[in-house]
Amino acid sequence: MVFTLVVHLFTQPGKEAQMKSELVKASQAYSKDKGTLAWFVMQDAKEPTKWVIVERYEAQSDTKTHVANPYYKLFPKLVGPLLDPKKPMQITAYNELETGDRAKL
Repeated sequence: MVFTLVVHLFTQPGKEAQMKSELVKASQAYSKDKGTLAWFVMQDAKEPTKWVIVERYEAQSDTKTHVANPYYKLFPKLVGPLLDPKKPMQITAYNELETGDRAKL
């Protein structure tokens, strides 16, 4: 079953370009991890300080590989100073449902 994390975060106004750069680098680093299906980054179309990261893994256990990636320890140091302290990061976890022809109803 595919395991997905959805992360909502906000940058401080004026830090959007730096955040974009750091999130693109993170996506490039994490997308190569074994068990990672995708690591998408999105910027809100109307509110440029709002970002969403969608992390898709083959299984929840594959998040261990994500945490073991050397970039994982570096990421908070790069992104932390850019975050808006008034708007805390939110992380939610999901088990994706099978919706194709093999879906059991």
